[in-house]
Amino acid sequence: MREITIARNYAEALLALAQKAGAPEAWGNLMDEATAALGAPSVEPVMMSPRVTKEQKIVIIEKAMADAPRPFVLFLGAMVRRGRQLLMPAVADEYRVLVDAHLGRVRAGVTLARDVDALTRQVLVERLTAAIGKEVIAGFATDPSILGGVVVRIGDRIYDGSVRKRLGQLRYQLLNP
Repeated sequence: MREITIARNYAEALLALAQKAGAPEAWGNLMDEATAALGAPSVEPVMMSPRVTKEQKIVIIEKAMADAPRPFVLFLGAMVRRGRQLLMPAVADEYRVLVDAHLGRVRAGVTLARDVDALTRQVLVERLTAAIGKEVIAGFATDPSILGGVVVRIGDRIYDGSVRKRLGQLRYQLLNP
């Protein structure tokens, strides 16, 4: 719990910097890239090693992120200076949540019984956007066990319109008159 709070604080600071630079979406992509790069199998042991000084780690980051905006690189350096580089994936996640809230978006997990074409995905996203009143960024998954229909997860809410759920309700009604 404490780590999530710390990650949220860093994400809020990063969002403030990104808004000042006028590029919150681009900085989110930079944070994702930095997190992936620092978590790479060849880099992660160096970033976690106590034998490598914090200043050396910051130099590594500065060289790797040479094309990134200077305030962003300084932000990453501040995280390393405080020994918070392990929290970078959590900061990236919290940052995405904050940017989505700032831009009026929500992320949804959509589970279908089978793969569908791009047009069907687009229609589902449009209908979810209309129903929720916010732009929906959907991630699609397949699960044949739901038999048909759709299951949508938005945050901690689950909207289950699957055939499996309906059959379970019907069974309950038939067995418990």
